[in-house]
Amino acid sequence: MTVGGGIALIVIGAILAFALNLDNSWVDLHLIGYILMAAGVVVFLIGLIVLFRRRQSVSTARTSVDPASGQSVSRRVSEIDDSPVE
Repeated sequence: MTVGGGIALIVIGAILAFALNLDNSWVDLHLIGYILMAAGVVVFLIGLIVLFRRRQSVSTARTSVDPASGQSVSRRVSEIDDSPVE
């Protein structure tokens, strides 16, 4: 659950808190709506933090032929970009 899940929780919570007007003696839908909206805000913020802090990796594959033996040689290099996102 990331940014989209947080938005979905906020919308469902807002519907329960503001749009429904049902009388139940055993459950308070308004309170559940507020709890879902708060959880949605937390999930949304965590999703944004993870999205901006994500590391980028670059993978390069090179294939060449060894001149001595005539065999194909493959080399893979992975690099992680730790520079901050601007």
